[in-house]
Amino acid sequence: MDLVLTTHEQAMLDGTHGAGCQLAMRIVARTASVMGATSLRPISGAHIDSCLYHGQSGIDFAKRLVDGGAQVAVPTTLNVSSLDLLHPELYRGDAATGTAARSLMTLYEELGCSPTWTCAPYQLDDRPSFGDHVAWAESNAIVFANSVLGARTHRYGDFIDIAAAVTGRVPDAGLHTDEGRYGQVLVDLSEVRSDLLALDVAYPLIGHVVGGLVGTDIPVIVGLPANTSEDRLKALGAATASAGTVALFHAVGSTPEAPTVEAAFGGRVPERAVHISTTDLRDARDVLSTRLDGFLSAISLGTPHYSVAEFGELLRVLDGRAVADGFRAYVSTGRDVLTELNLRGWTAQLEHAGIQIVTDTCTYITPIIESPNADKSASLIMTDSAKWAYYAPGNLGVDVVFGSLGDCVESAVAGDLMRDEQDWADV
Repeated sequence: MDLVLTTHEQAMLDGTHGAGCQLAMRIVARTASVMGATSLRPISGAHIDSCLYHGQSGIDFAKRLVDGGAQVAVPTTLNVSSLDLLHPELYRGDAATGTAARSLMTLYEELGCSPTWTCAPYQLDDRPSFGDHVAWAESNAIVFANSVLGARTHRYGDFIDIAAAVTGRVPDAGLHTDEGRYGQVLVDLSEVRSDLLALDVAYPLIGHVVGGLVGTDIPVIVGLPANTSEDRLKALGAATASAGTVALFHAVGSTPEAPTVEAAFGGRVPERAVHISTTDLRDARDVLSTRLDGFLSAISLGTPHYSVAEFGELLRVLDGRAVADGFRAYVSTGRDVLTELNLRGWTAQLEHAGIQIVTDTCTYITPIIESPNADKSASLIMTDSAKWAYYAPGNLGVDVVFGSLGDCVESAVAGDLMRDEQDWADV
């Protein structure tokens, strides 16, 4: 069936609301046709990934919207950019690229977007509620909104995201529909040791394994502790989206659309079932580590952006100690979280410990991390993020060691690679 537009939507498509809005509606309408939607659905908000600089085409597109008089029609937040505007001295990239990235950021502000510059908009005070329809881009934000908040967004990419924000519309298809949200693959964690599930380090590893197993399908995970915390679900979801292309998972007993297995599957029989063991998690830990020898020069935390609770845990593990002389320790977070850290007096404590806070961007995207070696390919960096470990080798040309937060902190304090093998001793 053909796409049917309301009078207001047709007026946007006809150019009544300006050339910029017309371009945006053309994109939304064509996307709807590709997805098989017969109508569009109003949204209550958007989160934009197109503000991250990838080349001149991004600037050209945003400028065309601005020149056409476009403005976002719904509250719209912005994902990480290519620069840390609060700490500009950290940028170690090409000056021309930095200038272009800043121009792109300015254009999105001119469109009426809020300069939040975070990959974790769900950590903002104003976030979608259960059942709200939004247009979110950035893979970890998409999976969190769908899975943990129970809001509804399809996996929107660059340009479609801002087009949806300008028109206030998305295709009424995919993950916006009840039918499109039911589980497909049963993921059984009964073979994972319970003591490991009590540790934060298990959750990015579970996500990495699940993402590799299910791809684009919707997994229903059984065996997680009831009411698993948001930060653990955040780490799990981010890794499913990087290792696979998961946009929604259900965790029985923890996420809002999965009070039971039956509810998560909509009463249907799973298309297939997979079992994950402790050995699978240990293997994922090893796969995410590209090298285990050589000089460790830095740790990078906060992918996705660290929450206030995660900073509290970092300070607890540091226990008043400081990073070794010459060693680099970075934590990425959002401006709103940094404001709360300042109010609590934690920023000064972190700085005294030698921790560099990064805002507005992420260290696997932007050249920020200092290397003591002229040959950056010789750099070895440790992280507690499966997403960072997945992308950084290709993006930055560095080797990565994956470890727990405790491993990262002990390595930073010692100035050398430290990994506690006790939790994996019986695997």
